[in-house]
Amino acid sequence: MVLQEYKPSPALSAYIRTFRLVQYEYKVDGSLPVKAYPPRPEHCLSFYARDVEQVEYDYSRVKTGNMRTVLFGQQTEVSNRLVGNVFLLIQVVFKPGALFRLTGIPSGELTNQYIDAETVFSTNIKFVNDQINDCATYVQMIGVVEQFLLGELARKAIRPVHALDCALGTLFGNDAVPGVDWLAGRSCLSVRQFERAFNERMGVSPKFYLKVLRFENAFRLRNKYPNADWLSIALQCGFYDYQHLAKDYKTLTGYGPNAFHQIDLSGPERLFGEADTY
Repeated sequence: MVLQEYKPSPALSAYIRTFRLVQYEYKVDGSLPVKAYPPRPEHCLSFYARDVEQVEYDYSRVKTGNMRTVLFGQQTEVSNRLVGNVFLLIQVVFKPGALFRLTGIPSGELTNQYIDAETVFSTNIKFVNDQINDCATYVQMIGVVEQFLLGELARKAIRPVHALDCALGTLFGNDAVPGVDWLAGRSCLSVRQFERAFNERMGVSPKFYLKVLRFENAFRLRNKYPNADWLSIALQCGFYDYQHLAKDYKTLTGYGPNAFHQIDLSGPERLFGEADTY
């Protein structure tokens, strides 16, 4: 199994936070287990070059999937994903505000959505997966996706970057998560102005987004260091105490920290000796 991330080229670094690549072939009879995918602070465009996936949302029970290119905004609930046995995914993770700048779609319309990307982007997107499959290396595959995105940038009227986008871009790579007041000040906006602009560009309230970001840091840290105690993880990730972390886990996944990580231990990547540490 391959789980890798790639930095975007300089020409796309203002829009793309990272490219994710997942590839495997499961040669055992039967299907892989379902992956419980928790909310993450991100908007993504996914290319399924081989087998696609089926998705069922844990709370709303909405079922979707079986698409070769998928666009989704901020997710607020767990999505259970059943993937095929021959799998190659390249996922474009946009920087905060970048998907809104590129498409002009108010991000609230993409929250908890899993939509066919062919309805949003040019017809060139129909050829990307076939081009990926023709590549000999992963670097070439990422290059195919980059060429498609550069073409989209060239033909679209891109909205200007907002100070809010820049402020949010500083959040990634740090375990500590600041508050709404700090981000509003960094964006040169009042809190009320910041909240309005944030909802338009990110699809959820800033308070909820920061909750997801803090949760994501804790989830990733636990998977990297499975023997770490929860109190240490909570404090490192900016929670007041373990109870605060446990409350956010319950809100975002429906389970406490230990219970949700037991579910995560049955994810398909575990069969290959890997852990979800993005």
